[in-house]
Amino acid sequence: MDMIPSQCNHLISAELTRKPEYKEGKNEDEQTVAEIMRRRFSPAVVTNRSWEGFHFAGHEIKITEATECYGAVVWPSALVLCHFLETNAEQYSLVDKSVIEIGAGTGLVSIVATLLGAHVTATDLPEVLGNLQYNILKNTKIKCKHQPQVKELSWGVDLEKNFPKSLCQFDYIMAADVVYYHPFLEELLLTFHHLCQDNTVILWAMRFRLDKENQFIGRFQELFDLEVISNFPSLNITLYKAVRRGKKMM
Repeated sequence: MDMIPSQCNHLISAELTRKPEYKEGKNEDEQTVAEIMRRRFSPAVVTNRSWEGFHFAGHEIKITEATECYGAVVWPSALVLCHFLETNAEQYSLVDKSVIEIGAGTGLVSIVATLLGAHVTATDLPEVLGNLQYNILKNTKIKCKHQPQVKELSWGVDLEKNFPKSLCQFDYIMAADVVYYHPFLEELLLTFHHLCQDNTVILWAMRFRLDKENQFIGRFQELFDLEVISNFPSLNITLYKAVRRGKKMM
């Protein structure tokens, strides 16, 4: 699922240098975005290991990043989802719940879900797992009720073998910015469908960039009932909740 490196670097650079188009206090969307962005901080001293800091769930979280591939960068959609989990912890309680994150990347969402009390399985491609494991262990060890797991998951590949439906029953599936410029959207849809059971809730933050995102939403709605939880026009991000078709929303 990797992109050609030059394409990946170009798009990452464009995303990271894009400034959110908001002015603090102008409207509710922009006030919330400003609050979310204030959760991020940078190291006071430059080190030989690139990292960013975040304040969520009552903890200071340090995330090691890189810019050579999508999975090594914290995207704004992850911050939106983390902020939602923290500020809606009563309605969407994660305590003792089983959670899987697909496309976990640097692990920020999985870390926050863990700190909020969930049993978390963080998944991504094999080349991302080393950094993902490092970040998760560094930020959750001796701080959480349930130690999270890190597992390889290539979308659409050996799903029943690696995540058998009879054993893998998740309360929540979480995803942040998993729909972007890649040719594996059908495999992603298949993965959502396999992991989602009758009582599973999907929480998914998505940044709209290209027409492919709109097309994927259409395909997604053939299998799932989709509800918009929050919209952030200044970031082009929408936060969704979904369940299997025909199942009642929480």
